[in-house]
Amino acid sequence: MPSFSRSLVVALGLGALVYAALCAALWGFQRSLIYFPQPRSAGPQVPSFGLAVPGAQLVVTHRPRPGAPALVYFGGNAEDVSASLPALEAAFAGHALYLLHYRGYGGSTGQPTQEALFADAAALFDHVHAQHPNITVVGRSLGTGVAVHLASQRPVQRLVLVTPYDSIRGIASAQFPFFPVRWLLRDPFDSGRYAPAVTAPTLVLMAQHDEVIPEASTRLLHTRFAPGVATLQVADGVGHNSISQHPAYAQWLAGLR
Repeated sequence: MPSFSRSLVVALGLGALVYAALCAALWGFQRSLIYFPQPRSAGPQVPSFGLAVPGAQLVVTHRPRPGAPALVYFGGNAEDVSASLPALEAAFAGHALYLLHYRGYGGSTGQPTQEALFADAAALFDHVHAQHPNITVVGRSLGTGVAVHLASQRPVQRLVLVTPYDSIRGIASAQFPFFPVRWLLRDPFDSGRYAPAVTAPTLVLMAQHDEVIPEASTRLLHTRFAPGVATLQVADGVGHNSISQHPAYAQWLAGLR
């Protein structure tokens, strides 16, 4: 019996060490599970400019156009936003376009973190707002968390959220139920926390067959906005990465339907 007890204690101790090691691995490598930096594929014929921010030099793909309206776009975690320029040009023909390459993406320097992305989004908005007072903000996937936070802090005219989530913290907790994700996660992107402060008319665009963002998370985010602020639109027959192929995608972005 004493031998069995000692073996049990040893086994429990080893199990605790393994569990602690796995928690440490999640802590150390979590950002590599969130961010997948991509190079900028657009050639020199596509305009871009540099935006200096504390600790980094950002690259912004840009379609210049005079006038009040502008679009600011925040992409997904593995997106080269310059590749989204044609679709955005089709939807926002009358707007100046500003597509942010996150830190580490598309030639931007620095490392992506939630804090950095939030600050960089505000810096870009302030830069654009000085020239274009009417700004539509579009966020896709990871970028919806950036867009919601920005719209809660700045005078956004209209907000479009493509395949958004209520919280990355909530999604990760469901994916790793045996780990204390809520305490380990450094970049929670809690959009639901900021949504109540958004006053801009908002479109929540959900893919019917989204294989990345759970439907429940998107629908929960929709309920976080104040009554009458957000409209939920389900894009039928498409998934997380194919939603832009829906025939009505450009019209939804532009607010034409």
